[in-house]
Amino acid sequence: MDIRREPKSKKKRWLYVAGGIVAVIVITVALGRLGPAAPGVDRSTVWTDSVSRGEMVRSVRGPGTLVSEQIRWVTALTAGRVERILKEPGAEVDSSTVLLVLNNPDVEIQALEAQRQHTAEEARLTDLRTRLENQRLAQEALVATVYAQHQEAQRTVVNNEELYDKGLISDFELKNSRDRAEELAIRVDLERRRLDVMNEAVESQIGAQKAQVERLRSIAEYRRNLVESMEVGAGVDGVLADLPLENGQWVISGEVLARVVQPGRLKAELRIPETQARDVAIGQVALIDTRNDTIPGRVVRIDPAVQAGAVLVDVRLEGPLPKEARPDLSIDGTIEIERLSDVLYVGRPAYGQANSLVGLFKVIENGDAAIRVTVRLGRSSVNTIEIVEGLEVGDEVILSDMSAYDQYDRVRLR
Repeated sequence: MDIRREPKSKKKRWLYVAGGIVAVIVITVALGRLGPAAPGVDRSTVWTDSVSRGEMVRSVRGPGTLVSEQIRWVTALTAGRVERILKEPGAEVDSSTVLLVLNNPDVEIQALEAQRQHTAEEARLTDLRTRLENQRLAQEALVATVYAQHQEAQRTVVNNEELYDKGLISDFELKNSRDRAEELAIRVDLERRRLDVMNEAVESQIGAQKAQVERLRSIAEYRRNLVESMEVGAGVDGVLADLPLENGQWVISGEVLARVVQPGRLKAELRIPETQARDVAIGQVALIDTRNDTIPGRVVRIDPAVQAGAVLVDVRLEGPLPKEARPDLSIDGTIEIERLSDVLYVGRPAYGQANSLVGLFKVIENGDAAIRVTVRLGRSSVNTIEIVEGLEVGDEVILSDMSAYDQYDRVRLR
């Protein structure tokens, strides 16, 4: 006969299922709370530095060039065509050295015309002086003649008065002689006054003609100088730095023909980034790096304008110049801003700016890991930056760019 079996209880099964579900939920929550695993970073690829306390030198750095303190720009005084180039850049020149020769027939013709006009006016001056002198001499002769006639008339009056007293001549004849003497006295005065006026006129006319001659002489000299200027000279002792011309090229008046520098007197022109130039001041100490040597200097001028994101700073060189120093040599310059005593500082991180709050990875566990810490930065220099808070002396931090790990607060160093 069949035996009826009792059905198995499902209660235990449901307990197992519920327990499994709870276990899965607990594990999932726990893993969610753990966060992402710390990534690994090759220690040889990062740059680290330790926090120090002591004196920190604030400085700014910028590229630049060596330039001559005295530069002579040779310009054309007149238009012309380049006939011959006698010197090439790099040649040593003195004040009398001819660099090139220009040619312009029009300038030579103008010089000859100006000389002709000057010569003609000088001839007119000579003719005027001769003519006026003859007129003056003729007037002096007339004054002498009238004066002699006046003297003779006075003697006649004296003689007629004696004859009138003796009754030998009439009263009419005596009065006529007296009138004649008075007339000649007036004529003598008039002719003398005319002579004075003539003398004054001679001086004014000669002076006016001399001024005209002098004016034309200046014009002729100017035209002659233009002709002479077509033999272009250096003007100063130095080195010919640039002569950007070719034979046959036409140049206009005022165009730059050449540049002459004095290599023994150089200064440094540094281009300091505008964000760092606000602390630069005249008189600050500078150090110029020529790649092979260094030259001490001092800031002497700061350009008030910003060009291409940089401020031009002139540095006077105070030390002996190395052999490689020459105009247009590329250099790097460092300007000392100030010295800060007893401050915390570290090497400047790749992404840290002065007076900002940044996150830096501090090395822990004997160099096996690094954790992100918040650090407040202070004043900065070229290679170092002040630590205001967030780090202590001896802390080692990563200065390399760690932006690829911004989502992590911890990294492993291997």
